[in-house]
Amino acid sequence: MKLTFIGAAHEVTGSCHCLEACGKTILVDYGMEQGINVFENAELPVSPAAVDYVLLTHAHVDHSGMLPLLYARGFRGQILMTDATADLCSIMLRDCAHIQMQEAEWKSRKAKRSATSDPIEPLYTMEDADGTLKHIVPCHYDSVVELCEGIKVRFTDIGHLLGSSSIEVWINESGLEKKIVFSGDIGNLNQPLIKDPKKTEEADYVVMESTYGDRLHSATRPDYIAELTAILKETFDKGGNVVIPSFAVGRTQELLYFLRQIKNDRLVEGHEDFPVYVDSPLAVEATGIFQKNIYTCFDEEAMALVKQGINILSFPGLHLTITSDESKAINFDEEPKVIISASGMCEAGRIRHHLKHNLWREESTILFVGYQAVGTLGRAIVDGIDEVKLFGEPIKIRASIRQLVGLSGHADKNGLLDWINGFEKKPDRVFVVHGEDSVCESFKECLIHEHGINAYAPYSGTRFNLANNELEYIASPVRQEKKKPGKAVSDVFARLLAAGQRLLVVIQHNEGGANKDLAKFADQINSLCDKWDR
Repeated sequence: MKLTFIGAAHEVTGSCHCLEACGKTILVDYGMEQGINVFENAELPVSPAAVDYVLLTHAHVDHSGMLPLLYARGFRGQILMTDATADLCSIMLRDCAHIQMQEAEWKSRKAKRSATSDPIEPLYTMEDADGTLKHIVPCHYDSVVELCEGIKVRFTDIGHLLGSSSIEVWINESGLEKKIVFSGDIGNLNQPLIKDPKKTEEADYVVMESTYGDRLHSATRPDYIAELTAILKETFDKGGNVVIPSFAVGRTQELLYFLRQIKNDRLVEGHEDFPVYVDSPLAVEATGIFQKNIYTCFDEEAMALVKQGINILSFPGLHLTITSDESKAINFDEEPKVIISASGMCEAGRIRHHLKHNLWREESTILFVGYQAVGTLGRAIVDGIDEVKLFGEPIKIRASIRQLVGLSGHADKNGLLDWINGFEKKPDRVFVVHGEDSVCESFKECLIHEHGINAYAPYSGTRFNLANNELEYIASPVRQEKKKPGKAVSDVFARLLAAGQRLLVVIQHNEGGANKDLAKFADQINSLCDKWDR
């Protein structure tokens, strides 16, 4: 009964925790790192082929984005998540693979021109994403699912994203029972569209996020409609565009919700019929998934409109662009407009083209509506950089740079404290993860000294024994001076090694089988080895 902390330990992205119990190995999230990563992540304690299950808290890529790599390295177990998360992963993991392959192709062309290196392989491929999707097991909110003998799980709405959840895990091993709760990303209160976070009554151990554990949102709910309306009018009066780098899943749909009301009430005086472009195929697909999950995930305010027959995510003047030609045409249209495009941190995707066409225009506005990780282009722009380089060309920043403050999918410090204090009795220990280095430490100290909670903020590689409530191994922080490129599993020899690891796992799974069958299996393996042994 052991828990090893792998990713998002004193960092915000790359979430991954490894639970070993009842003879099974379970990962909770397997996310992609984004922006600057301060610390090295420890390796998984077992080979990917030996992982039996993955429990996914939600679909954001910093929690799900490395699942295709796990599959490529030999994982063939079940991936459990909520119904809505399964819907979102069906598009997001394929989109991740598409980006990996696109970037690898671009870097390979660049390397070939300069003759500086060998072709670059993508971290994983579309085939890996498709293979991953076949192993997804959708689960209903609030239903107890028997994972295997001795382990049960339940997904509870945590209000961060459509389908997001905290995960309760009950373990019964050798007569000893323990319960551990993984918070996932805890949602902000009173978000548009989705429900508020639901609390959990009891747990022996809790692994909780701390993204905004050092800050407070506004005490009163911001008037997003009024603030957004003012920005639109100011920009349109100057003849410019409002360009919004937005996360395709979640934030884009919230913006559509606000813009529908602004358009419906004709609030932008003199520009009542302004066009809105959603320039992201992923965002378009995600919006359809939001519509599909209305009755299980939307809050009372949104449902009241739905019951009136109102399509809360659509309105006259909304243009959904899919093809690259449609995307390019947006910037040749001189009419002032809203352009919503991904990625939300400006690291990839079509938003970079819209920034290239608008950053230098004094009349345009770049409106940021989400968290910008350290090291990303979005963070650099928000922090006031004077010039950026896009597609090899330096671009002076003359546009107005604005933020829609308060629009956050994450609970603030008070929201985090409200959730952890919702347990009927204090857990034996709370592990603080998913926050910047200083935030993890400060929030841990707050839990200990102000709330009497036994808290600990582990570094990657730390291992905890759930059975006896003891830290078996305390990892020291290993600073990462420069991000090391990982070995792409699309490299053919790497895939061969992964296949070998999977073969070992399959052999172990056949222990105790009939001698006749095992002998036949051994003969097949030896025959294969004879053929390929050099």
